Amino acid sequence: MSKKPKKFGKNEKTFSEKIFKILSKNANKPFNYKQIAAILELDDTKSRNEIIKDLKILAAQKLIIESEPGTYLVKASSQQYYEGIVDMTSRKSGYFVCDELENDVFIPFINLNHALDKDKVKAYVYNRRSSRKPEAEVIEIIERNKTEFVGVVDIQKNFGFVTTANAKMYTDIFIPKNKLAEAEHGDVVLVKLEDWPAKADSPFGSVIKVLGKPGEHNTEIHAILAEYGLPYDFPIEVEAYANKIDTSITQAEIDKRRDMRKVLTFTVDPKDAKDFDDALSFQVLENGNFEIGVHIADVSHYLKEGTILDDEAYNRATSVYLVDRVVPMLPEVLSNFACSLRPHEEKYTFSAIFQLNAKAEVLDSWFGRTIIYSDQRFAYEEAQHIIETKSDVIPAEISLTGKEYKVPAEIVAATLKQDELAKILRRKRMADGAISFDKVEVKFNLNEESEPVGVFFKVSKDANHLIEEFMLLANRKVAEFIGKQKKTFIYRIHDEPNQDKLINLQTVISKFGYAINMKSKKEISQSLNKLLNDVNGKKEQNLVDTLTIRSMSKAKYSTENIGHYGLAFDYYSHFTSPIRRYPDVMAHRLLQYYLDGGKSVDADVYEDKCEHSSNMEGLAAQAERDSVKYMQVKYMQDHKDQEFLGVISGVTEWGIYVEIIENKCEGMVRIREIKEDYYTFDEKQYALVGQATQSILQLGDEVFVKVKTADLVKKQLDFNFIRRNQN
Repeated sequence: MSKKPKKFGKNEKTFSEKIFKILSKNANKPFNYKQIAAILELDDTKSRNEIIKDLKILAAQKLIIESEPGTYLVKASSQQYYEGIVDMTSRKSGYFVCDELENDVFIPFINLNHALDKDKVKAYVYNRRSSRKPEAEVIEIIERNKTEFVGVVDIQKNFGFVTTANAKMYTDIFIPKNKLAEAEHGDVVLVKLEDWPAKADSPFGSVIKVLGKPGEHNTEIHAILAEYGLPYDFPIEVEAYANKIDTSITQAEIDKRRDMRKVLTFTVDPKDAKDFDDALSFQVLENGNFEIGVHIADVSHYLKEGTILDDEAYNRATSVYLVDRVVPMLPEVLSNFACSLRPHEEKYTFSAIFQLNAKAEVLDSWFGRTIIYSDQRFAYEEAQHIIETKSDVIPAEISLTGKEYKVPAEIVAATLKQDELAKILRRKRMADGAISFDKVEVKFNLNEESEPVGVFFKVSKDANHLIEEFMLLANRKVAEFIGKQKKTFIYRIHDEPNQDKLINLQTVISKFGYAINMKSKKEISQSLNKLLNDVNGKKEQNLVDTLTIRSMSKAKYSTENIGHYGLAFDYYSHFTSPIRRYPDVMAHRLLQYYLDGGKSVDADVYEDKCEHSSNMEGLAAQAERDSVKYMQVKYMQDHKDQEFLGVISGVTEWGIYVEIIENKCEGMVRIREIKEDYYTFDEKQYALVGQATQSILQLGDEVFVKVKTADLVKKQLDFNFIRRNQN
């Protein structure tokens, strides 16, 4: 039986587009009409004549060339072809993002050609006749952004499908029966995408790990890590290697270091911290100035380049802080013991030691390897109590030990003087144009089963700022020391805010009566600080803080120093957290290498490492956000009967987002669920408008809601609209 000729329906592409796609995918390779007809599976005379006609039209438009009579090809041209990234929407279409193009270019679903979110692709950009806006078509997938996905498996008789909760993943993944591993119907699994045949609707994959049942706590936490390709345990060989490292303090090593053991030294950290990266030392010098040492765990002493431990640390690049656990960059023997600056223990450190006068001016700096002895460990609450009360008695309710105790007088005096100097440093930074982001952090009280039983907010106080200022000082001065020598280094850079994003921010905040002065760089930062100060404690604070942060450029690591806009520093690096950040380890190694007289290293090698570190930092941040969302949904599951007062934090054509004031949980109220009127979306007002009453629901309005559904797998809350807040 002969194969029936293929016909093109209304929704399929024209012959021209199909022909052009074939030639584009095989640039510089000539085709005649017979070869094209065979690829399109067309063997009727009418279709062949159509192909001949369209080839001539495309040649006349100079989109293709007739290399020989009857033979055509597309010549690869930088004018037409671009390499870039696919940015998917949640509506099965995407955008082509390319540095060479001024604007992102729309990719309709039919032009994706199996590309997925964040894939690196080669695309052809063209102007459609029916529209002025250009469109892109993916011609080649150069590199998949990811090949492993987390989802729920649906097992049929002879095969399975895995469906992900990611709105940007527009396809399920087909799993042949022999590649389902031990998965049972409904399990959450990690699946590897292996192939996507040209004519298949779905890619083919295999189950590589069964994570558990949906909704179970450990399943969902492991799913969050797996979704971003983050590990949750160390390979056995890496643990074994770490456990064999000699972590003893030896006289031979002490002799190579500056001995700071007799100088008053203490740490200040969160009460539940186990890895203490940094300590401060303090002494008054004979000339009346103050010597403040910023002592950082000497991780690079133990972490040697070229070892399996170093490879693992580099691959991870950062510790991941989820709500109920830390996934460390280094095994526990180093992160919590050998490298952690625990009280009453001698530790190897890498230090930045400063001489400051009473005006907090840095008169002298010294960098190098040291040995310290920490005299005291404080929680932030204990240090804050000393700053606020000037008292040497720590009450039982905030004490780390649970008992009242007395702090030695010299430590009280050191804490108060450091606080005084830190406040001067902070004022100087703000005067220079630094932006004060003290965003409220959502934290959870967890029971023994890691269930959220309460929500509280972490707010930075003087004790937090004290540590922050001296860490900033060390990071800045180390970067300045190397930067002024014009040698390759790991910088933490932050570009100026994007003007378009600032205009969008202005549009939103104007609804609350705020404004940004965009006349100059300094006035932008001053008005942003004023904005953040003005919203402090108001119902719209979290919304405005979040939107302001989004308007900023993203900080990242680079060997090319452009300064740090948000901190108002010309030079800035990360030096102070090598237990949990790999760039800090690299900074330590480079600093020591240059102190020893080494020549500038290859910038390209380190730029690649910077890019990897920035990418891993981004994935860790996404995982951390997902774990907070998961806990918020879990918390709200147990409060379904409760009415909550919330603020409208977003308005779209399909509904409003509401953020609950007392716990910062955000959920969606579908437009059809608001029964008091028939609402439609008004794009100009960025609001929903009632057709009968003309009443408006807009950003910042307070409304009462109840939980409708709490989906742990999608980490999504849906609310029922109860009423407006009339107060």
